[in-house]
This record gives sequence, structure tokens and C-alpha cells, in this order.
Amino acid sequence: MPRCFWCNEDPLYMDYHDQEWGVPLRDAQMLFEFLLLEGFQAGLSWITILKKRERYREVMFGFDVQRIAAMTDAEIEALMLEPGIVRNRLKLNAARKNALAWLRLEDPVAFVWSFVGGEPKINHFKDRSEVPAITPEAEAMSKALKKAGFTFVGPTICYAYMQATGMVMDHTIDCDRYAELVGDVDNRLP
Repeated sequence: MPRCFWCNEDPLYMDYHDQEWGVPLRDAQMLFEFLLLEGFQAGLSWITILKKRERYREVMFGFDVQRIAAMTDAEIEALMLEPGIVRNRLKLNAARKNALAWLRLEDPVAFVWSFVGGEPKINHFKDRSEVPAITPEAEAMSKALKKAGFTFVGPTICYAYMQATGMVMDHTIDCDRYAELVGDVDNRLP
């Protein structure tokens, strides 16, 4: 199966590419999880985070937003000793801060999707040189999230978040998933 340029031969990465990346996601729990994972990824490779995702789910209460918002300083200190995750105090504190900010949003799903007008933005990129790292939509999302009290939500993180959760579909046209996902979107149109 032809895949996007960034997908290597790691089975975990291939499965993520083939099943998750670019698929429109409207589940609040999963959108929150991806927002935290993208923040944890800052400065690292995505495959590093994918390999740690199950352990994150175990030690971070299944990414339950209420429970993460209630994390104590002692729990964050305990996570700093957890070898199965990225042990970064700033990122762990950001997870708690972001959970609190997420809970303050009236409708977090509508909020994050508002930056693409509520519908997936389908891109038709021929190759990697056309795929941006930042877009005006990602810059707007970053600014709004920061204003709402979030951290680790710069425009590059926001664009990666938009790609991962299908707000934008950036599979290149030579990737098999491109035709599948464009077809899925087209089939939903009236």
C-alpha cells in the first residue's frame, strides 16, 4: 500500500497512518487525548509518542479530562518517575492546565473544529514539499487556545493536531488513504 512520505516501516506507525491519521474525529475524549499527545510530542518524533501512548493511557487515567484536571502536584511528581512516558515536568503540568482549560470550554469539539469551519479541509497535495507545517487556521487555533488558558499549543503543534484528527486531510494524492478519505468526505455531502 502506498503511504505518505512520513510513514516508516514500523507496524505501529503504519497502523496509525492507515487507521487514524487524517480521519475526522469528533469524540471529545479522543480530541483531548490527541491535544495532550501533540503537546507531549513537542521537540520529539511522533513515533516516540505513539510507542508511549498506551502507557500514557494507563498512567494518565485513560486521558479522562476530569481526572487529569484534578491531578495533584504529588501525582505529577510520581509521573516524573514513570519510565514509560516522556518525563518532562513542564509538559505534565501543561496536561493538568490544559485539562482545566478544556473543561472551561462550553463545547470543546465545536471550538476546535471551528477553525476549519466545522468540516474537514481536504488538501490535494502532490508531494511533501506542498504540505505546510503551519497554516493561518493553525495560527488562529493556537492564539485562541492560548487565550483560553492552554499551553504547549503553538501553531506547529496545532497544525499537527488538525492533521491527526482529520480537521485537515493532508494525505498526499499518491497515498492510498487519500482516495479513501476523500471518498468518505464526498459521500457525506448532500
